[in-house]
Amino acid sequence: MAEAAVSNTVQCGFESHPGHAWAERMGSWLVERRLSQNATRLKSLRAELAQIDEQLAVFADDAEDTAIRALVSETPGAAYEANDARKHADAMSRHRQHVVDSISDLERKQDELLDKLTRGV
Repeated sequence: MAEAAVSNTVQCGFESHPGHAWAERMGSWLVERRLSQNATRLKSLRAELAQIDEQLAVFADDAEDTAIRALVSETPGAAYEANDARKHADAMSRHRQHVVDSISDLERKQDELLDKLTRGV
């Protein structure tokens, strides 16, 4: 009786064991789920990047205009305003780079997941 219980816990050693097929399906399902989540996040980040690009163009134009006005007026207030506009443009530029880096990381992760899926997990 005890020997039978012990023998039930030992793996059979064959690749055709029903547990192996279940594990492969489960692994494949997890990879597909991660791919789906990754694709959703990529879509969101790409939409955000498009918005950032539009905003960055506006901020950069504003910074350039205020810098020219500051040169012409030569007042401390205008210089402060130009500096403030440049800081906003620089902050948006850094945020854009962060989003671009995140997209790159997600694309790399997507490639790894696709490789796993095609290898059969």
